[in-house]
Amino acid sequence: METINKKNSTLKNKKNLFSNQCRFIKGVASVEGLENSIIPEVAFLGRSNVGKSSLLNAITKRAKLAHTSKTPGRTQELNFFSFGEEKPILTIVDMPGYGFAKASKSKIAEWTELSKFYLSNRSNLRRVFLLIDSRHDIKVSDEEIMSMLDNCAVSYQIVLTKIDKIKDRNKKILEIQDSIKKYIAVHPEILSTSSHKDLGLGDLRNEISTMVD
Repeated sequence: METINKKNSTLKNKKNLFSNQCRFIKGVASVEGLENSIIPEVAFLGRSNVGKSSLLNAITKRAKLAHTSKTPGRTQELNFFSFGEEKPILTIVDMPGYGFAKASKSKIAEWTELSKFYLSNRSNLRRVFLLIDSRHDIKVSDEEIMSMLDNCAVSYQIVLTKIDKIKDRNKKILEIQDSIKKYIAVHPEILSTSSHKDLGLGDLRNEISTMVD
């Protein structure tokens, strides 16, 4: 009976993942700070100022979960957040942005090393959600990240942000789909979102919920 109740509780939490308590666990600034975990994990990654913090706040329905700023490069650590009541059932990791950032070259090099190590050595990482600003095409820096994720055999999914800022959303999705055909670890479905207009957030929440055991 205890096993059945535990299974039913897990299914309930999975279905209503974002109704669970959400806690900030820790910020990790170096490889030495990473701890092993068996809890399912998803990570959010994107160019600086792509709208990552705003999207995290929107999908979790917590206005101040992730710090938002117009200054690129504000996320300077791997920030870990857990969902669950009695115990964590899923962890979301907010990763430092890549591309333009107001930081020293040495600091950017540290972020890059930490991110690569994390992506290459995280056995409980179920998926990386790679954020792309829908107003722009995929940039060289995005392609470099996608190639790295392919080489690390890490499953990742494209999430378009600020979709309310463009006129023809379907055309943009088709263009992105065509441009990522050569990558091997990318998820075939592209998600499109707008934190400001509350567009596509349910689809993203549902996708994240499937990562819970």
